[in-house]
Amino acid sequence: MSEVVLHEIHDKVGLIRINRPEAMNALNEAVVRGIAAAVDRFEADENIACIVLTGNDKAFAAGADIGAMKDFDYMDAYLGDFITRYWERIRTARKPVIAAVAGYALGGGCEFAMMCDMIFAADNARFGQPEVKIGTLPGAGGTQRLPRAIGKAKAMDMCLTGRLMDAAEAERAGLVARVFPADQLLAETLKVAGTIAAHSLPVLMMIKESVNRAFESSLAEGLLFERRAFHASFGLADQREGMQAFLEKRKPDFTNR
Repeated sequence: MSEVVLHEIHDKVGLIRINRPEAMNALNEAVVRGIAAAVDRFEADENIACIVLTGNDKAFAAGADIGAMKDFDYMDAYLGDFITRYWERIRTARKPVIAAVAGYALGGGCEFAMMCDMIFAADNARFGQPEVKIGTLPGAGGTQRLPRAIGKAKAMDMCLTGRLMDAAEAERAGLVARVFPADQLLAETLKVAGTIAAHSLPVLMMIKESVNRAFESSLAEGLLFERRAFHASFGLADQREGMQAFLEKRKPDFTNR
């Protein structure tokens, strides 16, 4: 039996690949546990400064595994804390995480992509929250993250009708940061991830925390958080190196300290 989650290292970038092609990368417990374990591994590795999560050319993840949950009753879902354990690990990663989406990202797959810090899409990508078609609703953030990404009207449209959004519309709507030809998606994503990872890791983490704070607080509180993080950056050796390198017109040598 093949592993349902693969991971590898590309210089300072950790790559996590969902590997359940026979099920269109549907998310069952083994998959989400594997993703969580890979995130733990890359978070603990001081050499890794950015993480990429991807699937294959046909599907990032075509949703949660319906066969695994079709017989659940309320207490099964509630007592088992369904779609909480392991699912949320990608959201709590402190290092930047990019979702590289080709093919279908539906239901839990779309929600998993939205837990990442940004989404890069292949031109064949399709996003959707079609849970309404099977008698339930998004349960891993679809009704919460999607409106924040694309606005109430489009989120209502997608969640109430179950329609799919293609890559071009997703980029226009703000769900997707960049779109690449399908055969270039992973290479281009790894290239961008490498650019990110070449910067100071403490600064990357501060930027991620600050941007995320914008969605969790008032503007005044967010600005105060940003200002304090900015002040804190002056305690870093990397800040001194970065500014000195700029003045000396050379590439900085960051040490993540």
